[in-house]
Amino acid sequence: MTVLDSNEIGLIFLSLFLLLLFSFLGGKLFEIIKAPKVVGEIFGGMVLGGSCIGLLFPELFNLVFNGFVEEGKVLNIFYQLGLIFLMFSSGFNTTISITKQNAKNYILLFVGATIFPMLLGIPFIKLFEGNFIGDVNNQLAFSLVFLISVAITSIPVISKIFFDIGMMNTKYSNMVLTVSTLQDLCLWILLNLSISIVETGEFEIIHFGSTTILTIGLLILAKILEIVFTKYNIKLTKNIQSVSFLVIFIVVFLLFKLNINIMYSSFVAGYIMKSIEKQDNVDINGIKDFTMNLFVPIYFALVGIQLDVIHNFSLFRFVLFFVIAFGLEFIGTVIIMSFSKLNKKTIFSLGITMNARGGPGIVLATTAFAYNIINIEFFTVLILTTMLSSMIAGYWLRVVKEEIKDAV
Repeated sequence: MTVLDSNEIGLIFLSLFLLLLFSFLGGKLFEIIKAPKVVGEIFGGMVLGGSCIGLLFPELFNLVFNGFVEEGKVLNIFYQLGLIFLMFSSGFNTTISITKQNAKNYILLFVGATIFPMLLGIPFIKLFEGNFIGDVNNQLAFSLVFLISVAITSIPVISKIFFDIGMMNTKYSNMVLTVSTLQDLCLWILLNLSISIVETGEFEIIHFGSTTILTIGLLILAKILEIVFTKYNIKLTKNIQSVSFLVIFIVVFLLFKLNINIMYSSFVAGYIMKSIEKQDNVDINGIKDFTMNLFVPIYFALVGIQLDVIHNFSLFRFVLFFVIAFGLEFIGTVIIMSFSKLNKKTIFSLGITMNARGGPGIVLATTAFAYNIINIEFFTVLILTTMLSSMIAGYWLRVVKEEIKDAV
């Protein structure tokens, strides 16, 4: 087994210290200005990277973050763990609650915020493909990622916004979070499909069908587990934290062998643990607090450190993409929701709220970039779009919360 020497271990700890420090400072700064903390954590990494400190002091930056050959691989382990625990948390906090009373509005919002903007986005694919497509040069995979990026909404970020402004568990927040869950499930399936296309080199209908069935089947299995655990009063253990880690790693490994990517596997593991936790009447806040204060901030800082708005960036293309993506999501939501009985301000607010791309937008960008479906410029554009759209949604909801929280 290859081991690191004392100098290499020292560099790793220094790197982790700087990543956590800048992530923490960025998060605190953005909390002060009432912006989502996750945006600040990415911004902190961006300041540390090639857009600022790494640009001004390249030799010092390389000494710390590229001090030895394997350092990037070591940091990538923390990056992957951050992604795994972020998606695990998203799965654990996922709730699907649709009744006869709210079904119509929920369906309209799903169509307006997901299907409609994706359809409207198709004509714009060719406009950006030449500048944004990745090294694998797979047009179908790129098209899927592009359309996902137009329609995606963040469950973790919008949940945090609702919690911070006192809107959690209102009729408005329940509708947004339920529809966002259904939306993200569909989009994760499409992202998994795009990855499969890149890995196999072609679109295989049988493979896509089996992957889709498996993906949906895993969530149904989790729901069945919840019913069984409840009916027979099954108790696993009081040490739910240890069980959670076991579930995460074995589920990720097994699903990886079934060609389900790490991102979605972690989401499923979280959803399964939610079923177990609900029955055992214990919580996993210990895991959440630990991972959200270590691995996830490092993940977001490493996302930010890759952003280069100096060399691999076009301000014009960013603004153009942002206007189109934000506009399509907003227009689709407003047009379709006009068939509901909601008032105009609530419909307008839904158009803005469903634009909060947050964590899933970041996961989409990092995953697509890792598989070379998109290039570094589109990666940067997607991250910046995620940051700006989440901030806009957060600020708007603070202004109108009292008027819309029970208007649904």
